[in-house]
Amino acid sequence: MDVTPRKDKDSRGSAFAHAREDEMKVAKIFLAFLAVSLLVVALVPATSAKELNRTTIVSFNQPIEVPGQVLPAGKYLIEIFETFSYRHIVRIYSPDRDKLFATILAIPNYRLTPTEDTVMTFAERPANSPEALKAWFYPGNQYGEEFVYPKARAVELAEATHETIPTMEKEPATVEEFKTEPLEAVTPENKEVTIAEAIPMQPPAVQAAAPEPATLPKTASHVPLIALSGVVLLVLAVAVRRIVS
Repeated sequence: MDVTPRKDKDSRGSAFAHAREDEMKVAKIFLAFLAVSLLVVALVPATSAKELNRTTIVSFNQPIEVPGQVLPAGKYLIEIFETFSYRHIVRIYSPDRDKLFATILAIPNYRLTPTEDTVMTFAERPANSPEALKAWFYPGNQYGEEFVYPKARAVELAEATHETIPTMEKEPATVEEFKTEPLEAVTPENKEVTIAEAIPMQPPAVQAAAPEPATLPKTASHVPLIALSGVVLLVLAVAVRRIVS
């Protein structure tokens, strides 16, 4: 009796079974590949817009002066709207962003020791007037925002508080004017000096040369994790190639 057809059928069945087994292995490796990719995405978070803009909710229990106006007591959202060179545009909104209260020009201000909390500094208040907001420091940052006051008000604040106040000739009406309006600073003696002379934009030389503390920053590097994930993915790719070859 001729059994050749049966052998051909068994051979085809065996080949089909091996192909199915290879497909299952490839599918399992693909799922492992996908799982590792998702793990990398989960463990390496992107920098949030909140951190980039330094979005902060602040509450004032009394009226506060900012460049160009006085804000009533209440809760506000403050953030960096745009940055260019050494100038920053800061905006102050209602907490739900429904209302824009102020658009303010600021310049970097360096502090030696960052803190874990938001810090708002004020110029000493002249008699019977609201405190004037001088600078804003975001948690963990050594660089903050020093607010620039219109010339006439800067002269008054410098004289009353005995501090040097950054200033500009006129209050800009547009973002483009914020970028080009000449800046300077006014001393308590009503002397005009350059911003570099008045505001510590760079760390002192001694501080810059000092060794870094042996602690990890908030945004510690994820490079080792990414490298390990890359090795795992490479191994998976080699395995797939061996199966399908």
